[in-house]
Amino acid sequence: MYEIRFHGRGGQGAVMAAQTLADAAVRIGFQAQAFPYFGAERRGAPVEAYARIDNKKIRTKSQVYEPHLVVIMDASLMDIVNATAGLRPGGKAVMNTVQRPEEADLGAGVDAELGTVDALSISLEMLKMPVVNTAMLGAVAKVWDVVPLDAIMEAIEDRFGSKLGRRAGMLNAEAAKRAFEDTVVGRASGRREHAEHRRWLPAWDEMPIGASLRRTAQAEEEVGPATTWQHHTGRWKWSTPLYKKEKCIKCLRCWWSCPDAAIVRLDDDHMRWELDYCKGCGICADICPVNAIDMMEGARDTWQ
Repeated sequence: MYEIRFHGRGGQGAVMAAQTLADAAVRIGFQAQAFPYFGAERRGAPVEAYARIDNKKIRTKSQVYEPHLVVIMDASLMDIVNATAGLRPGGKAVMNTVQRPEEADLGAGVDAELGTVDALSISLEMLKMPVVNTAMLGAVAKVWDVVPLDAIMEAIEDRFGSKLGRRAGMLNAEAAKRAFEDTVVGRASGRREHAEHRRWLPAWDEMPIGASLRRTAQAEEEVGPATTWQHHTGRWKWSTPLYKKEKCIKCLRCWWSCPDAAIVRLDDDHMRWELDYCKGCGICADICPVNAIDMMEGARDTWQ
């Protein structure tokens, strides 16, 4: 039996990727299953999805703890999730990154075959959106030859076409083919310490009443309700707001409308963006009545 674990962020399509890979496996005669695991169900939050593929009926129903293949749909997840935990000896990995395999870091003690591809750029160019799941499936076919590219493209066309229309299905299949061609395969060794998942289950008298937790000595080391500030969910964005302070009329519409509370209201009613949490959705720019906010492609340090 083959076990595959997908690590992504909410909105990147990890669940659909696992389901499509399982679909492709069934098309060539395998038995397969696919299912997700959600923590905080919000855009940008870490998400896991699993697939199992076998020649006989699959009776195991647990999460995947010892995968043969790990698919990392956002390299920044390595800062907060131990994505390669339990990777079997001889296991393989696929990562969405601009780095080559020998430059990437899978975590201390991990030495594995790795395929890297800039799936984000492919998705933006071909699909006009930062949803990398189909591109990552093309990379999977390049690194892991159990399910061939033809079967994956056929499953993508059918599944995505039935939901989004025939043209969308074809474009997503072409994105997978392009990623297959662009994927570079090599070996990656681990250097960084693995991220540790932090949990805090508070007693009743430790729960905040109608407010988020403040930075306290306790909360610096632990995770509790409303502690989004500990998880840099904005690191996967592909567009960043440019605030033109001189045009701002201090109407506060952007501050009220931000779905991630990434906008800080200053004492003089001007604004500041916490870019570690801003996901680049563009709502603030759309709602601003005086065009004081522009959405710029990329992160600020990439602007020309």
